[in-house]
Amino acid sequence: MSILQELLQDIPVPKMAKVKQTFDRTKEEDVVGTLQAQLEQVKDTVKPGMEIAIAVGSRGVDRLVDLTAVTVKFLQDLGAKPFIVPSMGSHGGATAEGQKAVLEHLGVTEEAVNAEIRSSMEVVKIGELPNGLPVYIDKLASQADGIVVINRVKPHTAFRGPVESGIMKMISIGLGKQKGAEACHQLGFKHMAEHVPAMAKMTMEKMPIIFAVATVENAFDKVAKVEVLRPENIEARETELQKLSKQLLPKLFFEQIDVLIIDEIGKNISGDGMDPNITGRYPTPYAHGGPDVSKMVVLDVTPQSEGNANGVGTADFTTERLVNKMDKHGTYANGLTSTVVGPTHISTTLPNDKMAIQSAIKTCNILDFTKVKLVRIKNTLEISEIEVSEAFLEHVKEHQNLEQVSELYEFDLNKEGNLF
Repeated sequence: MSILQELLQDIPVPKMAKVKQTFDRTKEEDVVGTLQAQLEQVKDTVKPGMEIAIAVGSRGVDRLVDLTAVTVKFLQDLGAKPFIVPSMGSHGGATAEGQKAVLEHLGVTEEAVNAEIRSSMEVVKIGELPNGLPVYIDKLASQADGIVVINRVKPHTAFRGPVESGIMKMISIGLGKQKGAEACHQLGFKHMAEHVPAMAKMTMEKMPIIFAVATVENAFDKVAKVEVLRPENIEARETELQKLSKQLLPKLFFEQIDVLIIDEIGKNISGDGMDPNITGRYPTPYAHGGPDVSKMVVLDVTPQSEGNANGVGTADFTTERLVNKMDKHGTYANGLTSTVVGPTHISTTLPNDKMAIQSAIKTCNILDFTKVKLVRIKNTLEISEIEVSEAFLEHVKEHQNLEQVSELYEFDLNKEGNLF
């Protein structure tokens, strides 16, 4: 018996029950119709013959193909010549081909949206902030007669401010490509709440951004609101949409959790592998919210993440299965670009799921391990149904957003000590 087995052999794994979480299901029933009506209000910004760059990003935005296709058709009907520009900072391996492939993976192909995708990592410098930080924009977009930006507004995972992740971040970091992302992150997340809007405002002053299409999603990642914003209104409206996005954000309805188990992390789930707004574990001290989690375990990385295990370092424990799948260079590139390297560290690694869970229980600083308050989720996108330990069932019974939907059962561990 190894020293680890010896230390963990008497740590009990609790019985679990399935629990349903209820969230606000408010959604926009007619995304296409609403967008078309909103676009009619900015017809005056488009002239026949204009070449217009449409900035489209790398996140899994709900209805992204429809949002893009409707915008393309609106511009074409007015006699303009729209084309798509991948706007995703350093994503897609920071290559033109990689960024085009990311869009295609999201369904934004030339055929699907009826517009050419022009992908390049070349940028032009359009100015500097007073502190000397350079401001960049995609060269192809800079040469267009007009620029349109499409993005979802949501809380950021590493800083807090009136404007976080959304249109202004897309303008400053997405359209800035790798160099723009690097510049915006250069002085760290402590200053991002100032730098993102400052860079975006400079870009809007110097470049022909004609309008933006902004969405807010509900807890089920469905469009709850879609708005078309003129450049002069972007900052004010984005601030209001940011407040709405925080109200609709899904959450775990527990203030304190002894152990949180997350089955999978991945770039297709969150830029951070898992959304810190759900876990309460942030990669920087400049963001807050969510439960107080004593110990966290991540068990695996999604196939879609292609070995990028960014976020594993935010957890306390992981498994050899996950670490064996890691593309370390791809993972570390995240930290080198964002300047936040904690999430790319490899957390304490155990041979299997059972030992990782037992390690978290052993170290969560409670007197009676049989009363551990444990929550298990598949990932931070899918939290409508979760599992909780017996010690949480009284809380579940009393909470209006929680409902127990199964009897207690033992974790289904296979002979290798894994859950799957």
